[in-house]
Amino acid sequence: MTIHKEGRSLLFWMLVVLAVINFAINYLAPVEKLVINLILIGSIVLYLIVLQFFRNPAIPVPNDHELVYAPADGKVVVIENTVEEEYLKEERIQISIFMSPINVHVNRSPVSGILKYFKYHPGKYLVAWHPKSSLENERTSLVIEHPSGVQLMMRQIAGAMARRIKWYVKEGDPVTQGAEFGFIKFGSRVDVFVPLDAEILVDINQKTKGGITPIAKFKS
Repeated sequence: MTIHKEGRSLLFWMLVVLAVINFAINYLAPVEKLVINLILIGSIVLYLIVLQFFRNPAIPVPNDHELVYAPADGKVVVIENTVEEEYLKEERIQISIFMSPINVHVNRSPVSGILKYFKYHPGKYLVAWHPKSSLENERTSLVIEHPSGVQLMMRQIAGAMARRIKWYVKEGDPVTQGAEFGFIKFGSRVDVFVPLDAEILVDINQKTKGGITPIAKFKS
């Protein structure tokens, strides 16, 4: 288990600040021993919670061109037909995965291909499961062209707590199934828009693992 690069600086300074606070309380403040111990325990628990949020587990790299893998750890909260109006301009099946603060927040490419479209949209910070979050929240839109010619759209969507979306790709880049393409801090959502004839392999409320759980299968 490694720590994601997005969390290393934050975790270092958080450790420094918590150490200073606990040192000051222990040696400078007229506080009872029980209170000192409770503050120390609370500091350790808080640090461990943030530490686990930035974990970056290694996964076996998938290699199945018929399957679409989950782009994130989380829970499936939406499976519905919708019209994707930004780029594809057609009806698709939308699969949305909600990432809680305790999930791994690495975003992984669901398929291999070429990134044909990328756009960052500033916006609101509605809770990630809000029906309008896909269109009104801060988000990115990415379209990957699969080797078969099928185009797959994804959206990274910020939530009420997630105020920073990171991405490591640009238009024209090749992307590899299961490889990291971005990160969202502290609770968020990822939408995937698959063709209408794709076989859906997940159910509402099903838990997913990024790059491990197949969520759809392209028509052969």
